[in-house]
Amino acid sequence: MRRGFWFLAGAGAGVYAAFRVRRVMEAFTPDGMRDRLAGLAVGARLLGEEVSAGMAEAETDLRDRLGLDGPEAPRHRRVEAQTRPRELDREPTRKGIL
Repeated sequence: MRRGFWFLAGAGAGVYAAFRVRRVMEAFTPDGMRDRLAGLAVGARLLGEEVSAGMAEAETDLRDRLGLDGPEAPRHRRVEAQTRPRELDREPTRKGIL
């Protein structure tokens, strides 16, 4: 009984190892490398699209909060935001707080 168990365990481990070795060898063939590089390019493109969409969303949110553009923003707020000196945009800080 014990010999049969260990024989089956060894055979299973051998089959698993052969399968893994074959997959690794396929990965380093020219076709496998081409597939990996294509997957990397697709991943990089998707990451770039996600980052640009997030940046556009954040910019739209910020513009809405500040009332910088859009038909619903009053004209005087848009002009004021563009012509105001930067020194006036900063809030005064007390020593030791910030």
